[in-house]
Parts: sequence; C-alpha cells; structure tokens
Amino acid sequence: MTGMIDLHTHSLLSDGEYLPSELARRACVKGYQVIGISDHVDPSNIEQVAAGILAVRAKMAFYTNIVIVPGVELTHVPKGLIKEMIGYARRLGIGYVVVHGETIAEPVEEGTNREAIEGGADILAHPGLITEELASLAKERGVLLEISARKGHSLTNGHLARVAGLTGAKLVYNTDAHESSDLTNAEDAKRIVVGAGLFPGDFVKMQQNALELVNRVIKGSK
Repeated sequence: MTGMIDLHTHSLLSDGEYLPSELARRACVKGYQVIGISDHVDPSNIEQVAAGILAVRAKMAFYTNIVIVPGVELTHVPKGLIKEMIGYARRLGIGYVVVHGETIAEPVEEGTNREAIEGGADILAHPGLITEELASLAKERGVLLEISARKGHSLTNGHLARVAGLTGAKLVYNTDAHESSDLTNAEDAKRIVVGAGLFPGDFVKMQQNALELVNRVIKGSK
C-alpha cells in the first residue's frame, strides 16, 4: 500500500464531526488508503458503537479506493476493567483495540498504560510520559505506541520517540482525527514525526507497523 494508514480516528458514533462514510470519503480525498475508525467507548456504549462501525464494514464493497477497519478506543475506562473490555470488544467483532493512554492533556487514571499493555491492546494511544519499563513491556507484548498528531496529546511525542529508541518499542503514527482538518497527508505526517526528533524513514516504519496490524485484522475477519 502506498497511501496513508491512520488507525485512530473518530466519527459521529462518538465525538467526531462526520458519519463514518463521510469521514472515509474525506480521508480518501486526502490520500488515505486505510482508515481505522476507533470511536470512544466505555461500558455504556460499546455495543452500540461496535454495531454501528461493523454495519459499515459489512458494506465495504461499496467503498472504493479506501479500506475501513473497525476499531474502538477504550477511553477513561477505570483500572480493573480495561482487560475485560479489550476482550469484550474482540468478541463483538471489533478488529483492533486502542486504549486512551496517560496523556498529559487529560486526567487519565495512573496505571492505565500498564493495564492496556498487559491486557493486550493493539495500540496504546498518546501514552504521555511512558516509562522505559512499560515501553519495553509494550515491545514484548507487541503493543504499538502512538506518535500523535493531535494538539495536547502531541506534547510528549519527543519523550516517546526517545524512550522507543532506547527500548526498541514499535511506534505507529495516528492523527486522532475528530474532523477533516485533523487528517494529515503523508508529507505533513512526516513533518510531525521529524518534529518529534525522528526521521522520515521512521514514518515509513510506522506505516509498515500499521499495515502489519491491518493485515492481521483482515486475515482474522475471513
């Protein structure tokens, strides 16, 4: 795949601006080849959100030039419940699970990063001031750590880049888009990655990491 892959976006199924179909179309126009729609969930809405995005995914044959991957983002889910909800999301048919990490921009409960990694999340979003210990555990467990394009969450991209370099943890670039202006083309994404102290080649590696996850999701859905 040569187009953008972004596995952290939001639609009207949670707090995004657009229906999934319109979000996918706008992403396609921006050069996306794969969009993961991962709306915010907790125990109150996970069934409804999963049903909505899976209904869209069932009509994938009608969406030309872009692949929609069904995900969810567990958001401010309390410790002790995260692992259970990761498993429940997968039983509902969700392809991949993002957990809203300990960003410094929000009062996320301390310990969320660890429980997300130990619980088997696919992506730990904007993990804030993650420790080397947890980054090493993420590498061991195959959890991707997110370099974020989103305002506020992106403040610790440089820290994450440094820690990932020390531990070998795998990174992924995502926008955490809530509206079309949040979506980035590949050139803008590279600038954000370089701004975190990395190199354009690191963006290519992040897209490869994302593609590997997408391929696992597609293989698992057959």
